[in-house]
Amino acid sequence: MKAFNKLTAAVIAVIITVFGAANIILLTDSGEKGRPYLVEISRLERKIEEGGFEINELAHCEYVTGIARLKDGEGFYNSHSDYVIREINGELYRFDYNAQGETDSTRLIITVNVLLGIMAVIIIGVMLYIRLKILRPFEKLTDIPYELSKGNLTAPVKETKNRFFGRFMWGVDMLRENIEQQKERELSLQRDKKMLLLSLSHDVKTPVSAIKLYSKALSRGLYESPEKQLEIAENINAKADEIESYVSEIITASREDFLSLDVRNGEFYLSELVNKISVYYAEKLSLIKTDFSVGAYTDCLLYGDIDRSVEVIQNVVENAVKYGDGRSIEISFSEEDGCILVAVRNSGCTLPDTDLPHIFESFRRGANAENEKGSGLGLYICRQLMRKMNGEIFAETDNGFMCVTAVFVKA
Repeated sequence: MKAFNKLTAAVIAVIITVFGAANIILLTDSGEKGRPYLVEISRLERKIEEGGFEINELAHCEYVTGIARLKDGEGFYNSHSDYVIREINGELYRFDYNAQGETDSTRLIITVNVLLGIMAVIIIGVMLYIRLKILRPFEKLTDIPYELSKGNLTAPVKETKNRFFGRFMWGVDMLRENIEQQKERELSLQRDKKMLLLSLSHDVKTPVSAIKLYSKALSRGLYESPEKQLEIAENINAKADEIESYVSEIITASREDFLSLDVRNGEFYLSELVNKISVYYAEKLSLIKTDFSVGAYTDCLLYGDIDRSVEVIQNVVENAVKYGDGRSIEISFSEEDGCILVAVRNSGCTLPDTDLPHIFESFRRGANAENEKGSGLGLYICRQLMRKMNGEIFAETDNGFMCVTAVFVKA
């Protein structure tokens, strides 16, 4: 805002300078040219002095309209126009003139000042509008990313009716709420898992202690009869089974869905999905010299969440960019059994066939991903989202091409 204030001050200074310079120039010109009739009067005065004046010369004058002498009549000082009196050769002469030139210069000065004033008002008005409607609302948002980075998620972002930042501020507030909800869910999940692990750890201690006691008794020969030894062996085996069940619960808990994938199912047009994907990737892929094509399709209503559907296709295309050879990526469409199949096909597939059945599992990455950063969750999330939208996703390879197909149910 300080920089804009300096800019505003500079603009006002320029406007004042232009006003001053224009008026100085116009006043100078009007001073030099504002009384051109005096030039004609001086010329006629010299001719009268020299005796070479003729009355028809007035027809060539632009400003002087008439000449009268004092001895010509008593109405010498009565004239309906402006006049100047000169004494020539001992006689008084009256020169009538029209001062239209002076009036025109005055009107010009007034006109120029009015136009400059209107321009100044418009420029200052635009500057004030930018300050009040654009910069001031944006200045309120400057601290929000910093606060979010510190984890300060409690302060809401106030909504405004600003046409420039209203939707943006609403989106930032939605982002803040989403981050806050995710943080709460994560803390709740971590707390539940910690309580579960503590409970299971405590439960495991009892059978472990029993096994240790049975083992010491057997090692010291406290049970001499074969029947008693068989009974103790069976008890140890039962305790081991109990421990195994606890371990199984721990493994099951660790494999539970750790992601909160909220889906708001509804109806959307296939063209909405295609437009959002094609607009984004047409420019991005052209920068890296990758051929990108979108096949023909017939627009129709699909069932699902448009935002989550875009997320699925984006994840698939990003994988095509990351693991392909960068030559070509193609999106094609087909229809089968009341479903629309959106297939993303890329060249340069190096995924082994043995890894293909596992690419949709969590934390599983193919052998071709060793040198690429990732968590192994992208396609797993895609499958979970598609299933929550009553759809499906699958992959196949063919002669060096990778094809991932998302199946959307028609509404």
